[in-house]
Formats: sequence, C-alpha cells, structure tokens
Amino acid sequence: MENVIQLKIKRQDSPEAKPYWEEFAIPYKENLNIISLLQYIQQNPVNAKGETVTPVVYESNCLEEVCGACSMVINGIARQACSALVDQLQQPITLEPLDKFKIVRDLMVDRTALFEALTRVKAWVEIDGTYDLGPGPKDFSLNQEIRYNFSRCMSCGCCAQSCPNYTLLGSFLGPHAVGQAYLFNLHPVGKNLASDRYEALMNKGGIMECGNSQNCVRACPKSIPLTSSLAELKRKVTWHAVKSIFVK
Repeated sequence: MENVIQLKIKRQDSPEAKPYWEEFAIPYKENLNIISLLQYIQQNPVNAKGETVTPVVYESNCLEEVCGACSMVINGIARQACSALVDQLQQPITLEPLDKFKIVRDLMVDRTALFEALTRVKAWVEIDGTYDLGPGPKDFSLNQEIRYNFSRCMSCGCCAQSCPNYTLLGSFLGPHAVGQAYLFNLHPVGKNLASDRYEALMNKGGIMECGNSQNCVRACPKSIPLTSSLAELKRKVTWHAVKSIFVK
C-alpha cells in the first residue's frame, strides 16, 4: 500500500505462551527508524485488521547505538532497532526477538547471560580501595587504539545471536566475553588478572568452544575485530595451559 509501512512482528504474551505473528500498517514518513514504528504502535495499538491490541513490548534506551538494549532480528538479521532505517529496509519489515536468550515478552529478551559471562572473565580493572593511588602506568598509543576498538562493545547480543556455538541451553561464554577478556588483559592495570581470565577461558564454556565461524565479526554493529581477540586468546590460553602443567 502506498504511503504505508508494512510491519510484521513476532509476538509472545509470556515466556510460556505460544508465539504468533501480527501485522501493522503504519503511515509513512521519511527518515523513520524501527524504534519510531514501535513508538507509534505504543500510542496507536491497532493492527492492520483495525483491531485494538496490546502495545508491543520491546526494550530501548539511548536511541543512538550505544546502550545495546534494542537488539532484535530485523528482516532476518540481528541488529539495533535504533539505527535500522525504514527507508533502507525491504517491506514488509519483519521483527523478531533474539532467540538465543530467554523471552520476556514480544521483542524483549533477558540478556542476563551476557553480563554473567562478563563476570566469569572478570571484565573489569581491579583496584585496592577508593583512595588516591596516584598516576596510573603509562600505555602506548597503539595499545590504546586496540583497546578503544574493544571498549566500544555494548553487550548487545548480536554476536551471540549470529554464533552457531552460542545457544540458549549451551555453556559457551560468547564472543563478546572473549573480546572483553582481551580488552582488560591489554589494560596496564587490568592485566594483573590475566591469569584468572585465562583460567575462566580454559573451563567449560570457554574459548575452545568457539568454532571459528567468524559470524560474530560480521554481525557486530560496532565492527569490533572479535576474530582477532578469539585467535589471540586461543594462543594465550593454550600457552597458559602448557605452563600450568609445569608450574604449580
């Protein structure tokens, strides 16, 4: 239909409910993103049949591809709804929740597993207390540039959604956690916990469960070189495992 945006949304009323598809027809405007369409449905919860329905549940926050909250599958591809422009998408536009995470309702999923994985690899810089420790150690500009790339990770889940080794019931930490372990191992202070991170990556669900499909680097909205971190840490973890045989 002319001047109408055709939208098909995969909905689910609860974690236990059966999913179903619902269609919407939204008046066309230039330069809309997917979040704009969902906001319109919130204000006008009427489907393409003219039936009043419950507003579609989704998650969003920053609306500028920084927080990672609005991840969903758009026309079969996991991406951010805030940066997905309607004028660049083929219609009817299909929206589905990420299926590698527990469903909450409609397009909203529980991404807790992503953050639990970051805890397992100790993705932080540990300091002793909150008092002034003075100037930190110096770092080289090349190392800072590498770290900056990995610091842009939003824990959005797009890499996990695209990874064949990351599953809802599986144990693999996910590409994002490996990337963050790499980031903090490069940090002048964060590298003090490098051995702990190698141990975590050696355990069940660790880096050796990566099948090297390289889907993650193609799916990442920030174009983070995740395959570089996976390759480097596989080498580091293997060396750490060999050393641990001889060093008690």
